[in-house]
Amino acid sequence: MKDDFLFRDVPALERRVFRLGLAVNYGVEGSDLEWALEQGMNYVFWTPHARRVTNALKSAMKRDRESLILACGPTTGYFGGGIRRAADRLRKELDTDYIDVFQIFWLGRTSAWTPSTIDALVSLRESGVVRAIGVSIHDRKRAGMLAEDSPLDLFMVRYNAAHPGAEQDIFPHLAKRKPAVVAYTATRWRGLLNRPKGWDGRAMTASDCYRFCLSNAHVDLVLTGPKDRLQLQENLHNLREKGPLTEEENRWIRDYGQMVHRNSSRFTFRF
Repeated sequence: MKDDFLFRDVPALERRVFRLGLAVNYGVEGSDLEWALEQGMNYVFWTPHARRVTNALKSAMKRDRESLILACGPTTGYFGGGIRRAADRLRKELDTDYIDVFQIFWLGRTSAWTPSTIDALVSLRESGVVRAIGVSIHDRKRAGMLAEDSPLDLFMVRYNAAHPGAEQDIFPHLAKRKPAVVAYTATRWRGLLNRPKGWDGRAMTASDCYRFCLSNAHVDLVLTGPKDRLQLQENLHNLREKGPLTEEENRWIRDYGQMVHRNSSRFTFRF
């Protein structure tokens, strides 16, 4: 049962994926990446801010390229030509013939969905330079529409106990094409790890946050962004030991998340 929880065959990626993906841009070192790969983690989200792990990542890909799923992309993507150049630049920087998941970030803010950018992404995939194309996106309604009708293979979306709106706005639209879903901000930038005012029970842990995401069948994997090896080890150990949420855990986590959201909303100015 736990193997079914920890691993998943993802048709959109044509790969078997360890469902805890590693975001390497929050402090881990190259040796930490190597340790994670030894533990079976195989989805690595890399950005140019993660240069301290770049050499280790390149070495790992040289040893066994097919064992690792590399996800990366340009920090901005407004024009097709820039997207194509970014793919070439990233492949050169990481010394790899192809990128497993090439995605443009924060669609609608730092990237655009236009005929030019769509054509660039699709042509990169058709040429074999990238194997799957995706976006990170906060606009859930738009993500739902693109999930139903677009060439995208993967969506990286905000999903956590305080922000479960993807369950209504995105997940019901996946059935037609079955794109992959990567959840991020699972801890709400650690906001879920602090007991909210008025809550008498225990606070959530990072592993609770990851288990919440992965207990939803629509989520293929969730990203963890540890600051060091200790955090990574703890997250991985607890995920393996505890597995999916029980019904009771699901109820208290949702109640907890709602309280965190309500408390934070009190300090939101509305104009």
